[in-house]
Amino acid sequence: MNMIKRSRLEIYLDILQTIRSGVQKPTRIMYSTNLSWNPLQEILDSLISQGLIEMREEGNRKRYEITEKGRTALKYFNQAKKLITIGEV
Repeated sequence: MNMIKRSRLEIYLDILQTIRSGVQKPTRIMYSTNLSWNPLQEILDSLISQGLIEMREEGNRKRYEITEKGRTALKYFNQAKKLITIGEV
């Protein structure tokens, strides 16, 4: 099996895409993006501090929602991916 390590940017974009698709609970985000708990928490905190996502507390549960800035960033990166073809090395 050929495992390619994702860049930090790819992980951030995966998380944004996952949240945009409607997955809002942290555990579900963790499983959907194939991350462990601590790195996920660090990245979620970073995305919040950059204004790309918001955290909402409902009782004792947390939910994450993508912001307009997050949607815009995701849109631009997806457009850039379409323009750049990266071949096998």
